[in-house]
Amino acid sequence: MSLKTTLIDVDALAALAPGDVLIVDCRFELSDPASGARDYAQGHVPGAIYASLDRDLSDLSRQAEGLGRHPLPLETAFSTLLSRWGWRDGMQVVTYDAAGGALAAARLWWLLRLVGIPAAVLDGGWAAWTAAGKPVERGEPAPRPHSDVSLRYDVTRMLLDHDAVAGGASGQLLDARGAPRYRGDTEPLDRAAGHVPGALNRPFADNLDASGHFKPAAQLREEFTAILGATAPSRVVHMCGSGVTACHNLLAMEHAGLHGSRLYAPSWSGWVSDPSRPVATGNA
Repeated sequence: MSLKTTLIDVDALAALAPGDVLIVDCRFELSDPASGARDYAQGHVPGAIYASLDRDLSDLSRQAEGLGRHPLPLETAFSTLLSRWGWRDGMQVVTYDAAGGALAAARLWWLLRLVGIPAAVLDGGWAAWTAAGKPVERGEPAPRPHSDVSLRYDVTRMLLDHDAVAGGASGQLLDARGAPRYRGDTEPLDRAAGHVPGALNRPFADNLDASGHFKPAAQLREEFTAILGATAPSRVVHMCGSGVTACHNLLAMEHAGLHGSRLYAPSWSGWVSDPSRPVATGNA
């Protein structure tokens, strides 16, 4: 089976044999962290397991280390999670949420890439699945057999820390937050408003069309190229508020054939954890 590595549509997902795919429901609301699990219990893609952004895809105990609002889980914790889910080598992984992949689904897709596991995000997410009249399962799925997974993050190739970003040699920062937060007009979550000096802005919501699906690859390629100019994709470093929606831009670039960009995982919340770091406002 040829594995999908960026997006998968509802028909392709529905056609996969249950034993060949690990489906992960990542629905989550920042304003109500418990809502995703409630929504999952009320209905989900058959066979899907649930992953919480706060509990499974982040390690909130590390916030005090200056790693942002959603620090990455430790490699051991993420390996244990995959073992509990029963992932095995060669299995197709599909993630979805209720925001077109913009919240935790893209985050999990990227975490899997970080350990070398190909995965895909369900294009259109939960809304596309239900709109297509696909079957819905309620309650908990049957237990999956555990596996034995021990994986390492590809830190050198795919991650950047504060020092690399502050030094300016890391590449072109691309901020996925909405324009008002990027400009510093408002900041509802973090201790300071604005952006990292030199960062450009590409709101993640611009990756989706009116139906909540990703725009065509050619259109995304044109739009990102208009922002980035001659900057090579491998020199692009994505960020947002806490390293979550930035993964949506990274996914969009991969879907568009612009391969090799990286993530500044602590993002804005990590950057401003040190008041001595510079802050820019406006569109510059």
